[in-house]
Amino acid sequence: MGIIRRIALALVIIGAINWGLIGFFNFDLVAAIFGGQDAALSRLIYALVGLSGLVCIGLLLKPDEETATDRRRFTNPNLNTEFGEEPDFTKEKNPENKSDPNNHQGPLM
Repeated sequence: MGIIRRIALALVIIGAINWGLIGFFNFDLVAAIFGGQDAALSRLIYALVGLSGLVCIGLLLKPDEETATDRRRFTNPNLNTEFGEEPDFTKEKNPENKSDPNNHQGPLM
């Protein structure tokens, strides 16, 4: 995610918190900090939050690169992994079988 989108997302979060404060407590934090709703700085913050919302629409509609990669990876799973294969113990030889060249009867050194 680019720096512009990160800043836009931060401003949208600030705007969401401000709207939550307005809805729950009838308190406008931006207006309280910057000198009222009609102050030039407050109006600038409101405008930046609004533009950031428009930028974040692109985040909503654009698929994430990681998600697209994960989708491609899981559509054709690779089953030749160490977890995809189980050992076949049915082919193991009987240790008492003398014809097996791998059967060592002596002490291990």
